[in-house]
Amino acid sequence: MPLTLRPYTPSDEDTAIELWRRTWAHHFPHIDFNARVAWWRERWRQDLIPVAHVVLAESDGTLTGFVTVDPKTHYLDQIVVAPEHWGQGIARALLDEAKRLSPGGLELLVNKDNARAIRFYEKHGFAYSGEDKNPVSGIAVNRMNWPPG
Repeated sequence: MPLTLRPYTPSDEDTAIELWRRTWAHHFPHIDFNARVAWWRERWRQDLIPVAHVVLAESDGTLTGFVTVDPKTHYLDQIVVAPEHWGQGIARALLDEAKRLSPGGLELLVNKDNARAIRFYEKHGFAYSGEDKNPVSGIAVNRMNWPPG
């Protein structure tokens, strides 16, 4: 299937939030992401949309992923790819777009227990730059930067 990247529009909100919910629920089934949807919608509207560039990935008109990056702070908050599309190069395409949008560098936090994501970021040029805590959950995270430095 050909992959298309396009900018987010307000009409994409419900579909993007549902993709976030089901992707994170698939990856961390022990966490009730259904209970977090209202919180995420508020965070999406108040914290991300006003400052971040949000780029959607679509295959045959279906949302398959998105990335959020703030080019001013260089913070990459989310790369989300539908589980049924994992391994198809969508995350790489979204990460490449984030690098294009923020050529001065990127920084992100990744859960220490998310080995798959850590491997992905390392494979694509990110380096560990320290430990931190997720500001919302308090969970231990790795801080990673691209380019390393």
